[in-house]
Amino acid sequence: MGASAPVIAVVIPAYRVAAHILEVIAEIGKEVSQIYVVDDACPEGSGALVSAKCADKRVKVLTHAENQGVGGAVVTGYRAALEGGAEIVVKVDGDGQMDPALIGDLIQPIVDGKADYTKGNRFDSLVGLREMPGVRVLGNGALSLMSKISSGYWNITDPTNGFTAIHRDVLRAMPLDMLSKRFFFESDVLYRLSIIRAVVWDVPMEARYGNEKSNLSAVKALFEFPGKHFVRFHKRLFYNYYLRDMSAASLELPLGAALGWFGFIFGVTKFSESVESGMPATAGTVMLSAVPVILGFQLVLAFLSHDIASVPKRVKHKK
Repeated sequence: MGASAPVIAVVIPAYRVAAHILEVIAEIGKEVSQIYVVDDACPEGSGALVSAKCADKRVKVLTHAENQGVGGAVVTGYRAALEGGAEIVVKVDGDGQMDPALIGDLIQPIVDGKADYTKGNRFDSLVGLREMPGVRVLGNGALSLMSKISSGYWNITDPTNGFTAIHRDVLRAMPLDMLSKRFFFESDVLYRLSIIRAVVWDVPMEARYGNEKSNLSAVKALFEFPGKHFVRFHKRLFYNYYLRDMSAASLELPLGAALGWFGFIFGVTKFSESVESGMPATAGTVMLSAVPVILGFQLVLAFLSHDIASVPKRVKHKK
């Protein structure tokens, strides 16, 4: 990337990754200047292993006395990277599922001034999906849809992918103390980025699956994540469509929802009355139920069209 290449730091949260972390570090290329391994009270002593066995001078081991979750570990690494003068901070998991050789591809949109935050996308190639366990494909598909709705990044897929890169200007603008500390971390980051209107890009990648065991349960995520996405969706609506700005879309969604629910409830009520009395509903009654539903649906579609078109396109960071 030349003499003016930015300072790149890698953050590796370490929890039960003793079998893979040394190999992950060894595969990180020379374009990276700093490597922060955050031992999140790992019962396998991943941090101590790195300190004892790794001679790479770029590596600094940070240790948590108590487990804080993947989000807490990454935030610790983010802060250390900012203090160390990093311009772009990459997050790589320590389980070997991410290929460090792709770091150059991951950071390039940020270096080129086209994105503020980039993340891997394992769904870009259908061929690569053959190696992904079926339950992960289905689970990630559902989580992707929920994340699109809650964050407003309709162009982003694979939200739980932890292979990410972020520019320091955007990282400084994020409320690090408010980020989710557990497995909702990556999805929460997307929501926070949407609030500050940062530009996010997907970068195609292939995941590597071996004998490692994921700490994230897809079934648990499908029960736990919907409520969190629901809350963040409504917060995003309030911040972006009412507090910070007002547009036609600010009226389309509530009006459309109100009309739709009125038509539905009115129609169900009149249908029940018709069944009980044995008298068919009049044409006027049917229309009074159907028209609000149709209008409401059209207004909600108009809001969605506006929301999809409003995906941030102007980068926040300074080259």
